Amino acid sequence: MITERPAPGRPTGPIVLRDPYAVAGEAPVAAVPAVRRKVRGVVAAYVALTKPQIVELLLVTTVPAMMLAAGGLPRLGLVAVVLLGGSLAAGAASALNCYIDRDIDQLMRRTKRRPLPAHNISPRSALVFGVVLAVISLVVMAVFTNWLATGLTAAAIVYYDVVYTMWLKRTTPQNTFWGGICGAAPVLIGWASVTGSVDPGAWALFAVVFFWQMPHFYALAIKYKDDYARAGIPMLPVVASATRVNREILIFTWLTVAASLAAWPLGLGYLYGAVALVVGALFLLQAHRLVNRSKRGAALQPMRLFHWSITYLTILFVAVAVDAVI
Repeated sequence: MITERPAPGRPTGPIVLRDPYAVAGEAPVAAVPAVRRKVRGVVAAYVALTKPQIVELLLVTTVPAMMLAAGGLPRLGLVAVVLLGGSLAAGAASALNCYIDRDIDQLMRRTKRRPLPAHNISPRSALVFGVVLAVISLVVMAVFTNWLATGLTAAAIVYYDVVYTMWLKRTTPQNTFWGGICGAAPVLIGWASVTGSVDPGAWALFAVVFFWQMPHFYALAIKYKDDYARAGIPMLPVVASATRVNREILIFTWLTVAASLAAWPLGLGYLYGAVALVVGALFLLQAHRLVNRSKRGAALQPMRLFHWSITYLTILFVAVAVDAVI
């Protein structure tokens, strides 16, 4: 890090402009903006703990699942409650994940700027923040939805932080596969909040998100393979051959598309079917391109598959939502 050295004879502390007419005891003029910047920085650090991009992606799958379960538009109040409770639950799980992974986050370039390794928030504060968010989310779900949706929400938080983060992530290259359970749980939670049950349509959408996570995260792990190796995390691209990684990317991409087509007759119409076929074909094309580049020894460009996988899931679930209301 390059830092500026103070010039000789100049004050080394912050320069504060004082108003000669200010009343004694009032804050200096320049102190107020500084305090505001500090407050904004603290708020931004706590927001970063919740990993907003992950929260957004989870909600993209939850609301369409609710619409399909309702056969149209569910009660807006219920949608608002599930969005609030789901956001708080996902944020809580992410904050607790940051607390647990603070030792390895500081070793990885991708994560070393997170609030804990950057020392913007203390570990104790992050832990308290995560627990409080979890409690609030479960109270919201329990009061305004039903016990099945609440139980699934609690199970998803515990599974992600205890089973995945504390155990699977650090011990087995199958961490992404088994961790996919909590990643796909919002579909079941949204469905259960509407119907009080989990029907075949919910399981079909669950399967889509579950299988989708393998090519999605394997692409990311290929990009940051050295990071994971440095932190001692046995992600599949770190410990397995390129042949095996390629095989699993193709298998799970095909399973994702197959699951999306299996969901078609379970309450969805021709619009969804057409979208599932088109975006599924494009998803498969990106996966095969990555594997073919790997076989040729060319530059892999795994983030193309990573970003397209997000686009695929978003478009597919938007089609679920649209099809549910027409």
